[in-house]
Amino acid sequence: MYSNPVDLGRSIFVTGVKPPSGVEPSFLMMTIVAVILTLIPIFIIFQFKNRKLQLKLILVQVILVCLFAIWMWITADGLRDVKESGIHIGNIGIGYFTLPLSILFISFAIRGIRNDEKLIKSADRLR
Repeated sequence: MYSNPVDLGRSIFVTGVKPPSGVEPSFLMMTIVAVILTLIPIFIIFQFKNRKLQLKLILVQVILVCLFAIWMWITADGLRDVKESGIHIGNIGIGYFTLPLSILFISFAIRGIRNDEKLIKSADRLR
């Protein structure tokens, strides 16, 4: 099934494919983009005084996450020796599932921001 038994221990991380020998291709740019995509929501949280800006930034974040997912897919598809290397769904890791989770949590944030806007508008009507 596997042509090279040394490649059986490969794992996929955000930082790239890591074979057991320690020699790995450079995925520095993808790592930097992943860190930036992690820090943007923290910045968005502190923009709570400007909810319209928050919603725009959240929309930009969703687009960037989708583009990052496409980039990761293209990069993984570019690895022609994936089937021979022993990489399968069992050794992908948690990083594979964080992109859909981030979009889910971002949608929760959008719902919370809209609820806050409704609450503030109703409080303004009572004055």
